[in-house]
Amino acid sequence: MTNFVYISPAFPATNVNFCEHLAASGVRVLGVGDQPYEQLPERLRSALAEYYRVDSLEDYGQAFRAVAFLSFRHGKIDWIESNNEYWLGLDARLRDDFNVRTGHGTAIIESIKSKSAMKPVYAAAGVPTARQARVTDADGVLAFAAQVGYPLVAKPEYGIGAHGAFLLTSDADVAGAFATGLDVPYVVEEFVVGELVSYDAILDGEGGPVFEAATLWPPSIMDIVTDRLDLCYRIADELPPGLAEVGLRTAHAFGMRNRFVHEEFFRLTSDRPGLGRRGDYVGLEVNMRPAGGNTVDMYNYARDADVYQIYADVVTGRDTGAAAKARLDPQIAVYAGRRDEFTYRVPWADVLARYSAEIAQAGRNPALFVPQMGNDYAIIRTADAARADQFAADVTDRV
Repeated sequence: MTNFVYISPAFPATNVNFCEHLAASGVRVLGVGDQPYEQLPERLRSALAEYYRVDSLEDYGQAFRAVAFLSFRHGKIDWIESNNEYWLGLDARLRDDFNVRTGHGTAIIESIKSKSAMKPVYAAAGVPTARQARVTDADGVLAFAAQVGYPLVAKPEYGIGAHGAFLLTSDADVAGAFATGLDVPYVVEEFVVGELVSYDAILDGEGGPVFEAATLWPPSIMDIVTDRLDLCYRIADELPPGLAEVGLRTAHAFGMRNRFVHEEFFRLTSDRPGLGRRGDYVGLEVNMRPAGGNTVDMYNYARDADVYQIYADVVTGRDTGAAAKARLDPQIAVYAGRRDEFTYRVPWADVLARYSAEIAQAGRNPALFVPQMGNDYAIIRTADAARADQFAADVTDRV
């Protein structure tokens, strides 16, 4: 039997679905987390063959002892995974120490966590990227600005999403932003104008895609957080031309296999010397795990699919037909959210009534997700691009 150690199986909530599908596929799922067992969701407790609670997953010694105990109890560990950006480094270190070869180890973890270390890998893949500098103070930013000009984007080197990112448009912005120094390493990049699109895939043991999707993000998460905009994004019914090729080439350059990948690109809306021509893709950053928020659910809605089963099939090496089913009826899944602090053209109750036949999911976001995702949200599935656009407008148009 395959022994799968799932790190932090209760968070994010999508991990419960992964554990359920793995267990139903005959995998022995062994959990390691910091939540008391009795506080785990009942569905998760039913899926776990055993659970080892640690005081903190930040303490590597505790995590190591947990996996060692589970290995003693159940035999050789075949997989170690969290499907969580925050624990990628922990996953990799545990794989090295327990000789787990179904995923990457620490040798490449820096290249998928550090925004500066990603750059050489993109170059090896033949994917252009914006010029960048690692900075520690205002002088470093000003020196970079003298080379490439404004505007610039500043973001934590090891940040997740748009947390801590901001726009710099002048020397005065730099002086204000960096006046008190930086708590964490930062990078600054030249600003790229383009459509934000991501290549999302599940890769098998050879690095081949068994599931692919494209996520379109107008506007970017950084703009949403910094300008208090409303999040609206969609899973496209088909991949834009060239995205699969550049996305897969990028995944292979990073050495990815047996996992979800979520790779963000700019698709240039005009020619940009040094980067490419209109329609070309420019690498932004890679996230070698499932996309966050509701996006995994949206894969399923857009494809009438079960990506949790597709992933379980990769782990077991069996083919239940889940991947083939996901290719039969591609449609558009649209997420749109709004904030309590603003007034909107269409009342929320009217939105829910108007799209009731197409709504796949609706609700209120937890407080942790509100800055990026808004308070109220709904997701629809539709084959009609115009209907998708109208839904987005009805949710987000403010008075």
